[in-house]
Amino acid sequence: MRHPEYLKKSSKIALVAPARKISREEIAFAVKWIEEKGFIAVYDDRLFAEYHQLAGDDDFRTNVLQDYLDRDDIDAILCVRGGYGTIRIVDKLDFTKFAKHPKWIVGYSDVTVLHAKMQQLGYQSIHGTMAINFEKNTNEALESLYEALIGKWNVVETFPETSKKILYETFQETSLQSFDGTPIVGGNLSVLYSMLGSDLFPETDGKILFIEDLDEYLYHIDRMMMALKRAGKLAHLKALLVGAFTDMHDNTIPFGMTAKEIIFEKVKEYGYPVIWDVSAGHIDNNIAIVLG
Repeated sequence: MRHPEYLKKSSKIALVAPARKISREEIAFAVKWIEEKGFIAVYDDRLFAEYHQLAGDDDFRTNVLQDYLDRDDIDAILCVRGGYGTIRIVDKLDFTKFAKHPKWIVGYSDVTVLHAKMQQLGYQSIHGTMAINFEKNTNEALESLYEALIGKWNVVETFPETSKKILYETFQETSLQSFDGTPIVGGNLSVLYSMLGSDLFPETDGKILFIEDLDEYLYHIDRMMMALKRAGKLAHLKALLVGAFTDMHDNTIPFGMTAKEIIFEKVKEYGYPVIWDVSAGHIDNNIAIVLG
């Protein structure tokens, strides 16, 4: 897939809220970080609009995001937070001008919708932390985002040492080389589940699928993984990367399996590598992954 131009000093990063609303205080640390890295943070009062839990109604959020997608002087779009709402506006967006000047889309969680749209259009994007999280993120997470934006990144560094050791011991060098150039797709499992059966669900055959999630019941994880399996989305992966499954819940009568056990049960028959505990998702050490 094609990648937008990498950023340089004085590149402009637009801050956008495609879903839940945000305050000035919640982006202050991120704005400071952007400026310290030599970039220019671009936003205006529209960023702080409120419509119930959303950052403006659907038409308002569409128009704001459309403005930044169209602008030739914008080099990256940093989504300030997730929540819910991006899927309500994605079909209203026009990417005609974006294609003439592609820019990096950055975010995770609900932003999985925009990542899926980028993959549909043939562009890379960055699954990485968002403005609301910057103050609590580790230095490693923030530096990984910076390096991804300037074109200096290594996705292997998101693997925990134990997983890298298993990977290298299990697959010979020739096998590892076969993964070179294989696109990574995916993102938040719940959001992927919401796109299942639509044109936005990413093509997974021959790809490396990444999944993560937050605040779900274990039986929900089972339901979603079963849905992906029955839809044929898990059978022909090159590999599966499993990020953080944070704050999982169980019922009074336990489901009887952990999130890892649920996931492995659905894919173990296929024989491809499964890399656990990738440091990405709803955690402070949310390492950037270049999707596509």
